[in-house]
Amino acid sequence: MGAKVKEMPVVSKMFCSSTQVVLVVRTRPRVVGGGGFVVTDLHSQAVEFRVDGCGVLGKKDQMTVTDADQTPLLLIRHKGGIVEALSLCKQWGGYTQDYVGTQKLVFTLKDPKACFANNRPVRVSIEQKDENIYCKDFWIKGYFQDKECSIMDSGGDVIAQVGVTKEMKKMENKDLYHVVVKPGVDQAFVVGVIAILDYIHNGSTRC
Repeated sequence: MGAKVKEMPVVSKMFCSSTQVVLVVRTRPRVVGGGGFVVTDLHSQAVEFRVDGCGVLGKKDQMTVTDADQTPLLLIRHKGGIVEALSLCKQWGGYTQDYVGTQKLVFTLKDPKACFANNRPVRVSIEQKDENIYCKDFWIKGYFQDKECSIMDSGGDVIAQVGVTKEMKKMENKDLYHVVVKPGVDQAFVVGVIAILDYIHNGSTRC
């Protein structure tokens, strides 16, 4: 028997698979009441996540990640406030919400454009206080706008890889790309990070 896969939940362990998962992202047209993207499993072709942005929500700098049943998983928005104003860095926060509507910040991402760090790795900080958490800082390396980037843990191991398959390149469909998520990694967290990158780089989640 093989070693048990270590789960790395950020949103929920429900989204941590014991095997590698390949997700396909299909962006929706940026029209009134539209935009955002749908995430499916490459093999089953089942919808796993949906991301709605400004076109659906009617609010700038805000997105939602829902599951296949459109149950809310993450609210993503600008953190704002005096800390951001003093740092000159625009920060994004990913929030979960409990059954009474209380929001909890689970991760923060610094906007590379606002921080004058376009060619540097982008930091994603996990806000959980649990001392046993697998990793408190992740880094995004590469160029998301070209759909060639990786999310790495603090040890330099790739936990998710954004890319375009040869088949997708042949189709010449710029609205389609894939994300390879390593075993044990929280897929909802990865989709939340990608939603922010999409917005930053003027993708389908913007108005």
